[in-house]
Amino acid sequence: MIRFLMLGLLRDRSRSLFPLLTVAAGVAITVFMFCFMSGIKGDAIRDSAAFQTGHVRITTAAYHQLEHQLPVDLALLETSELLSQLRATEPELSWTPRIRFGCLLDVPDASGETRSQGPALGMAVDLRTDRAEIERLHLEQALTSGILPVLPDEILLSQQMATQLELQLGDTVTLIGGTVYGSTSMVNLRLCGTLRFGITAIDRGGFLVDLATARSFLDLEGGATEILGYFRSDFYDMNQADLLATDFNNRFQDEQEEFAPLMLPLHRQSSLGELLELWGYFSTILIAIFVFVMSIVLWNSGLMGSLRRYGEIGIRLAFGENKHHLYRTLLYESVLIGLTGSLIGGAIGLTLGAWLQYQGLDYGFAFKNTSMIMSSVIRAQVSPAAFFIGFVPGLLSPLLGTLISGLAVYRRQTAQLFKELEV
Repeated sequence: MIRFLMLGLLRDRSRSLFPLLTVAAGVAITVFMFCFMSGIKGDAIRDSAAFQTGHVRITTAAYHQLEHQLPVDLALLETSELLSQLRATEPELSWTPRIRFGCLLDVPDASGETRSQGPALGMAVDLRTDRAEIERLHLEQALTSGILPVLPDEILLSQQMATQLELQLGDTVTLIGGTVYGSTSMVNLRLCGTLRFGITAIDRGGFLVDLATARSFLDLEGGATEILGYFRSDFYDMNQADLLATDFNNRFQDEQEEFAPLMLPLHRQSSLGELLELWGYFSTILIAIFVFVMSIVLWNSGLMGSLRRYGEIGIRLAFGENKHHLYRTLLYESVLIGLTGSLIGGAIGLTLGAWLQYQGLDYGFAFKNTSMIMSSVIRAQVSPAAFFIGFVPGLLSPLLGTLISGLAVYRRQTAQLFKELEV
């Protein structure tokens, strides 16, 4: 029966070509959009975790309230004991301290006078002993010139800022800022390399120094503005992160102490929870719209096909074919069309998604003035789920359309056929 129906569809393309193309186009668009949104979601989580939030982040309660001001005077103090506890009680995560601070970057001329200067956003990480941090931030890939710091008096500067300040490798720059006690602090550092992360908010005016250098500059010996935790699997588990944060805060949080440590999971920072929730809504709405629109289109196509096949249906009934059997064959045809169209559309959608995953699309102009930690190169993310997201609706849509339009079979009367044949 299936072979008979397939041959019928191949020989009579007028009744199969349009529904097949409709299903294939719908599935291709759905699969590609799912891959596209998955890529945006994955990039947002990966970049935010690496550069800003970690999978979980620990700060003081007071720092969390004012973190947009980068108040180093509200940082965590004596972090070695807290890190030891975390590494003992939560070994499934990798823990690392960091310092974020703002300062004025001054470039002196040959006589020591200011040649150029500008505000800059600094991030201090353990560059000399923690290999995991270098890999997590993709520093070796981000290097556009020079080398990573090997001495405490070296600095990495964004390529864009180095160009604006007309700096060359080996030049001396002066950091001017404030310590945790409110006094002015200055330190001379040598430019050992330039970076380009492809993240506008960092490339616009960011720099990296070693953690020990920042601690000395800020009078924050043994302290850090934050401690970041990363799942060793490199996969963000929202539920586990929530449980971990709740347990930690129950053990360490003191509502009367503003310097008490506070842990927050990734999705509760920087509006990332809203982004992830929006992505879930978008995926659901996308699939619902596809099923609804494709069902309407294929329903209309089925009605038109039923009108064109009005005589065929009548003759088949006249030969004694049961109406139930005839209705089932129409449903079988729709399943074959949906299966074929879904396979073709899925292949096209996955191909386009794979191309965007490896080639990427530079949307740097759209993120020119943003402070979001997100790569300016958008990539898709191909996964097995993407195929099924398009395949299942693609299979159901023609079936739903035929379920409605095929009811015309039960309204076809054999007596009316003989009257038509007499004419």
